[in-house]
Amino acid sequence: MKERLQKFMAKAGIASRRKCEKIILEGRVKVNGKTVTQLGSKIDPQKDVVQVDGKVIRNTEKKVYIMLFKPKNCISTVKDQFKRKTVLDYVTGIDQRIYPVGRLDYDTEGLLLLTNDGKLAYRLTHPKNEIKKTYIAKVKGIPSESSLDLLRRGIHLEDGKTSPADVVMLNKDNQKNTSLIKITIHEGKNRQVKRMFAAINHPVIELKRTKIGKLTLGKLKPGQWRELTDKEIAYLKNV
Repeated sequence: MKERLQKFMAKAGIASRRKCEKIILEGRVKVNGKTVTQLGSKIDPQKDVVQVDGKVIRNTEKKVYIMLFKPKNCISTVKDQFKRKTVLDYVTGIDQRIYPVGRLDYDTEGLLLLTNDGKLAYRLTHPKNEIKKTYIAKVKGIPSESSLDLLRRGIHLEDGKTSPADVVMLNKDNQKNTSLIKITIHEGKNRQVKRMFAAINHPVIELKRTKIGKLTLGKLKPGQWRELTDKEIAYLKNV
C-alpha cells in the first residue's frame, strides 16, 4: 500500500511532517537512488528504498496483528461509499492504520485478520503459499457423497478449476432439508465456497470461517477482537 513520502519519513522518526516536506523540497531525499523534490510523491514502504542525506531510513511504525470475529452484515474494507458498517468499526483504540488480510463477504461471518504488515498480508493471501482456510457452511438440501466428491477432486467454475478441497459432512437435518458441512480450501477466488456449493446445486444459506491455518476464533464472539500472540505471529510468518 503506497503512502506519501513525507508521511513515511515522519513515521520513521526523521522529523515532523511539515519539516519532512521542507527536507524534500531542499533535495535531500532520494527514492531508489533518484532525488525526489515533489511533495505529492508516493512510495511503497515494503519495496522502495528511501534515503535522507544519503542514509537509508526505515519505517519504525509498530506492527499490529489483530484477529476479529467478523459479524454478518459488515464489509471487509477500510471505508464504504454506501456508509455501511466496516470491520474497522469494530476494531477501536488502535493508533496505527490497519487493513483486512483478504476479505469475507458482507453476509459471511468468522475469522478475519487485520494488520499493517504488508509483507505478511501478501504472504497470507498469495495463492502459491497455499494457506488453508476452513469454513462451516449451512447449505440447502442434503448433498450426496458423490456430489461432495466433486468438491474433493476440484470443480470447474467460470474462472477455472478449484484445487481439491477437504470436505466433511457434519450434520444432516432432513426435517429442514439442510446440511452442515466443513470445507477447507487454500485458494482465494471471489466467493469461492458459495460458488462451489452452487455448482453442485446446494446453495449456501449461512457461511462462517473458523480457521486460518491453525489459528481459530477460540472464545471470541461476533464483533469481538484481540491482538495475536507472539507465537501466533511467528507461526503465520513461517506457515
